[in-house]
Amino acid sequence: MAGRGGQGVRISVSKEEVVKFLGCIAIVQQLPRASAQRLAEVVEARNYGEGEIIVQEGALGGLYFLWKGEAKISFVSSPLGSEDQATCTEVTLKSGDYFGYETIVPVKGVHKSTLTAITEVTCLVLHNKDADLLNSASIWAQQPEKDGEVPVLERILQLEIVKIDLFQSVTKEEFPFFGNIFGGHLIGQALAAACKTVNPALLVHSFHAYFLRVGDDQIPVLYKVERMRDGQTFSTRQVSAIQKGKVIFSMYSSFERLDLPKSFEHQEKMPTVPSPDQLLSVEDLARKYPPTSALGMKWHSETFKCPMDLKMVEPIKPGSKEALAPWQSIWIKTKGKLTDDPALHRCAAAYASDWTFLDVVKRPHGEDPIRILSLDHSMWFHKPFKADEWLLFVQSSPCASNGRALVYGNFFNQQGELVMSATQEGLMRKYKPEQLLAMAKL
Repeated sequence: MAGRGGQGVRISVSKEEVVKFLGCIAIVQQLPRASAQRLAEVVEARNYGEGEIIVQEGALGGLYFLWKGEAKISFVSSPLGSEDQATCTEVTLKSGDYFGYETIVPVKGVHKSTLTAITEVTCLVLHNKDADLLNSASIWAQQPEKDGEVPVLERILQLEIVKIDLFQSVTKEEFPFFGNIFGGHLIGQALAAACKTVNPALLVHSFHAYFLRVGDDQIPVLYKVERMRDGQTFSTRQVSAIQKGKVIFSMYSSFERLDLPKSFEHQEKMPTVPSPDQLLSVEDLARKYPPTSALGMKWHSETFKCPMDLKMVEPIKPGSKEALAPWQSIWIKTKGKLTDDPALHRCAAAYASDWTFLDVVKRPHGEDPIRILSLDHSMWFHKPFKADEWLLFVQSSPCASNGRALVYGNFFNQQGELVMSATQEGLMRKYKPEQLLAMAKL
């Protein structure tokens, strides 16, 4: 029977050091936010001497995170049916690498290769009995929940892990469908993918995105993440959304540590508007006007499988054809309570920021039939917030020219704090009524 390999010497290390290290490991980053903390409570830190066998081929499974030093994986391979041509292959592991992980699940059977210390090595060992900590119900929640208990927007932002740094969207009937992929869908999911490739001690503080091609919301989207930079304070990620082999959307996002010292502060004042409980929801407006009326169709389309609660501060009056000022304010929050993860709440807000945003550019133009299409989108996160609590989304359009329109937006919580800001530029075209159903392509 094959040996188990060296036992090493168990050593004592602080939980804070372990959490900090595990937060840099890719397979831990893609798990729910508290996973590094949970793993730090059960892993064993062990030292192995130079040349010592850490794991012998045939030994029972377990996951070994290489913390310090270098080790090598050795295994024998041969062409099918040609055992006499067997060759020994060696792969070197360095700090941050791990052993005992196949595809996206930990090894629970026996190891198929040998791990040997090249130098003195420190490993964090996760035993089989705790291996399920690497398997979560979703990228946001450790424990499984019934679909009906998880808000629709959280399910939209739930991605399948294909492999490290590659994710795929999930399509379900209860999601809003528009034929083309809704821009917020791409924004929120791309940001979710980026969030699952950084240390959980960091949070996104800004992103800048471009819509490159029209996407099909009936087909899953692949999100490929590139790790552009990991510094002491900031990390940067690029995400490409891919469909039918082509990039349809691209995002750069920047993350910063949460433990930075406080500095200077100032903010724009929140406008005085009625509170959410004083306003009608878009569902109330949809019931108020017949579905066959122009305004009824507007409100019914706004509520169609919408994963957010919306309350317009100044909804357009029935039959109004007047040109209005290029600004509007909307109270907005997700339907249902999201998992308590600040990264998820920022992804949800990013999704919501594209809902109604470009509509503000139509207000100065009365009843002119206008087609709008998002070109780019940027967002900055200033302070902590909850996306499942009411936020005032104040929108304005300072300019429209040369077939493009620019919009600004600020998000305030109910305490008057400015928690986020956003900008977007969109294509703005006048079309003939018979062109309403035509699919425009740039």
